[in-house]
Amino acid sequence: MHDDLLLEEKRMIKRINSTRLQLALMSIPFMLLVFVFNYVPLFGWVMAFVEYIPGLPITESKFVGLKYFGQVFSYGTELYTALINSLVLGLLNFLVSPIPMIVAIMLHEMRRMRVRRSVQTAITLPNFISMTIVYAVFFFFFSVDGGLVNDFLLRIGLISEPFNLLGNEGATWVFQTFVLIWKTAGWGAIIYLGAINSIDLQLYDAASVDGAGRFRQVLHVTLPGLMPTFMIMMLLGIGNLLNYNFEQIYVFHNALVHDKIMTLDYYIYLIGLVKFDFSFSTAVGLYKTLVSLVLLFVINGVIKKIYGYSII
Repeated sequence: MHDDLLLEEKRMIKRINSTRLQLALMSIPFMLLVFVFNYVPLFGWVMAFVEYIPGLPITESKFVGLKYFGQVFSYGTELYTALINSLVLGLLNFLVSPIPMIVAIMLHEMRRMRVRRSVQTAITLPNFISMTIVYAVFFFFFSVDGGLVNDFLLRIGLISEPFNLLGNEGATWVFQTFVLIWKTAGWGAIIYLGAINSIDLQLYDAASVDGAGRFRQVLHVTLPGLMPTFMIMMLLGIGNLLNYNFEQIYVFHNALVHDKIMTLDYYIYLIGLVKFDFSFSTAVGLYKTLVSLVLLFVINGVIKKIYGYSII
């Protein structure tokens, strides 16, 4: 009998090891893709240390050391403007980061499954829409000439002249944050819905027995259960604080809001691909990466010390 149990245990271990090997082999193509598209391009960082001329191989370019890194702090005011815009937009995005979690809780509390699925589909759909189409939608509603909202407000007499939301420099930061939330909140809520479904149902039963209503169940069971997931998502967001959605900035950019919408990524695009100063733009990109890494490690250490959650 003992020998049979040992044999069965060996067979089970063999099956588990076989399954792990199969999963590891299946992951190889995806790891290769990650390596090719995320690590091979890092070779381009060499351009920050040479005087790169388009068309000339990097290996034949003149080595200049830290020349372009020194120029970063003396290149002009546009770089500082781009840094401020990136920080402000990143911080605004950080402040509204709980919205996907709140949306997930509201969806979970909907008792009618048909309504819940319809609402979830409606708020998730913008994530799959191209940012170019998103701009076209907002242009259709808020353009000065023929915009639906302007025409409606003019007809009912609430405004005397059209307002230019897409060209309003004072509203740029808030407006761009709203656009990003509108596009991504529904998709981000899916992660929190998965986390809610992993919460032990016995906790809700115990809270109900203790007399807690739905609101108190959310407050004392759902929210604490979501905090580990929220902390991880927040840490990932801190790491991308300066990496604001370039595609969004590119399509919404215009001369009227240039000073408020130009982020570091857009500045790097202007210097590198418009002015062909690849070496300097690479140096700026390296500085941005360094700052992002420092922010990530600092915030990760603070949160780990306070809450015990971390990704590093």
